[in-house]
Amino acid sequence: MHSKKQRYQIRIEGHVNLDWSASFDDVTIQHTEDGQTTLEGALPDQTALHGVMMRIRDLGLTLVEVKRIDDAIES
Repeated sequence: MHSKKQRYQIRIEGHVNLDWSASFDDVTIQHTEDGQTTLEGALPDQTALHGVMMRIRDLGLTLVEVKRIDDAIES
């Protein structure tokens, strides 16, 4: 059985240490010129999305935006 992953882009305030990528499974981290950080990746379900958002909260980071950026990806 194949599951479908949704690709998300999550923006947070400030530049986080790029070494934190291990804290966010299967998500890439990029800094933007406007002083924010973008997390992007395909997540298997809403539970995984909420898990990333809970890590952002637990790290004391400010969530700016969460956006689904394309159709489901079959894995």
